[in-house]
Amino acid sequence: MKKRIFTVLLAAAMSVSLAACAGTAENNAGGKTEETSASESASKEESEAASKETPVENTSEQAASDEKASSGNAPEQSVVKWNCGTSGNVLLTIAEEKGYLKDEGITIEYVEANANADAMTLLATGKVDVVSNAGTSNPLQQIAAGVDLTIFGGHMVEGCMPVVAKAGAQWNGIESFIGKKVAVNPSYFAFTGAVMDLGYDNPLEAVDWEIYSDYNDALAAVIRGDVEYALMGTGQNLAVQEMAKNGEIDIVSYQSEIMENYSCCRMEGQTQWVNNNPNTVKAVIRALLRAQSYYESNKEEAVKLHAAKIKATEEYVAAYMLDDEHYFVSADPLKNSVKRAWDILDKTGFLDEKAKEINIDDHINTKLYEEALGEAAEAYGGETPEFYQNMKTFFEENDK
Repeated sequence: MKKRIFTVLLAAAMSVSLAACAGTAENNAGGKTEETSASESASKEESEAASKETPVENTSEQAASDEKASSGNAPEQSVVKWNCGTSGNVLLTIAEEKGYLKDEGITIEYVEANANADAMTLLATGKVDVVSNAGTSNPLQQIAAGVDLTIFGGHMVEGCMPVVAKAGAQWNGIESFIGKKVAVNPSYFAFTGAVMDLGYDNPLEAVDWEIYSDYNDALAAVIRGDVEYALMGTGQNLAVQEMAKNGEIDIVSYQSEIMENYSCCRMEGQTQWVNNNPNTVKAVIRALLRAQSYYESNKEEAVKLHAAKIKATEEYVAAYMLDDEHYFVSADPLKNSVKRAWDILDKTGFLDEKAKEINIDDHINTKLYEEALGEAAEAYGGETPEFYQNMKTFFEENDK
């Protein structure tokens, strides 16, 4: 790596406005969600938000919700302020559309942010309760810097992020990065971790990493020949698939092929909020689990619902959401992958020095998820028993 990059690498990576999965708002065509501004959210009183709730029909699900409330398990907070970026959260979309959140007594108030850094600032200052689309590096870097956050669930495990090159380029796995100039932000730990797995102690020197603030610029750099390979965001799938069909570029790999279950986006909140609102957190997770069960059996409809939610075309959403090999969503916290990311980021210098004094286990809460999973399985497991058994197995494999 060129020495000039070393002096600015950490600062650039920390300030990059790329959404880890979807790209910037500008290049996420058609993917903007209707959300309230941070200032609007901050000024609303809890009582005003609560007054907007509407009663639901006394279905069996609502009866179960009423039973929770009478047993002291009612949500401490009925309105949850949430940032899910411009690309949205399909599980949240389904949970709202199908009434699962309503069954739990939860209303979502969307709060807008233009970039990952803005979303994390909103979270740190209490303007939002939950962030679900700011990747994994961003919350971990915040924790390392002393911001008291807790990861308690998940969104995308793998975000369908293609690696592209000029048509006809050779690809031999991550080995092809060695000694080459690539348009990949090295804070994307899946790549630096994979390079270290090859035996390179310092992956920042083994590869010439080029940082671009926009995936479109990175794609243009590949076409010009300025870089050999470039990582694209989830929101670029439709465009790069069309370019590949036209013979302009090759899709040589995906981030999920470089590192399986790399942890694309986690759900996090302030630790104090998570600890003070355990019933709220579990209610949200139960709703998301029901949404995930529905999603896995109804992906075509999920495409339609989510496209309408984020005001995008169905073709745009289907380009990534129907790729079962590279797009994987789960409400699971994915503790083991988060810890792996923390270690890689620490070894490559992308965490504050304070990280040495922090036990990352203290910032990953799997207890609430495990309890919510058990509760959801008991209440709804009869509908899709295989799904809940698979989720329990997945939890045992990825969080223990």
